[in-house]
Amino acid sequence: MPSHAVLDNKTHRDLRIRTDAGADLGDDIMATLTVPSEFRRVQAHFPILFRRETGRDAFTAMAMFGFQNGENLFLDGDRWDARYRPLSVAIQPFLIGRPPSGEGPGQVHIDMDHPRIAAASEGVRLFDADGNATPYLDEIAERLGDLDEGYRESGAFYDALLAYDLLEPFSLEVTLDDGSLHSLVGFHIIDEAKLRALDGEALGSLHAAGHLMPMFMALASLSQLSVLVARKNRRLGGG
Repeated sequence: MPSHAVLDNKTHRDLRIRTDAGADLGDDIMATLTVPSEFRRVQAHFPILFRRETGRDAFTAMAMFGFQNGENLFLDGDRWDARYRPLSVAIQPFLIGRPPSGEGPGQVHIDMDHPRIAAASEGVRLFDADGNATPYLDEIAERLGDLDEGYRESGAFYDALLAYDLLEPFSLEVTLDDGSLHSLVGFHIIDEAKLRALDGEALGSLHAAGHLMPMFMALASLSQLSVLVARKNRRLGGG
């Protein structure tokens, strides 16, 4: 059960955070949230698939790490085997919080029950001896801001996808080298044929709103599905 607290330089003066990778640190996940403003960086490493939120009509985008719950094919022991970590992973155990009214500037919150909370002699400090933010905390705050802004802006992106009916159901079944069958189901992708069929006015409107580039990046990311399959085959083969 998460235990969120507003981060401050008195209560958390001596707090340290583990920044390495590992299943015991919460990295054993099949997918993580990503936002359209991040698609350009994500697509070079991970497939981007869309999923409808449970009980809602809204969609979210997911950077995919594996084929089943608890499987991260980019996690190699205590090493993250990719040149990029999506923001929603990189900011753990921090999050943006707001006053109960929902208005006002965001605050940096921390999950005190997260496994990345380090022992006194481990990890990276958040504040120096004078109570000033360390470079690590400054970087976390910047990433939190990027993720929060990207999430808040994403509503218009999904509205545009739905307005032009550009999402189509997607499933993938792969027979691996050992003969086992693995699948991804319950996801959506951008319908490339419908996107190509849009007239100039519609494309111009999407471009002016900043939505066209993330759509192209999401489509480009699908080439990473074959990379995911290759990683799975290597994992099964002991490589």
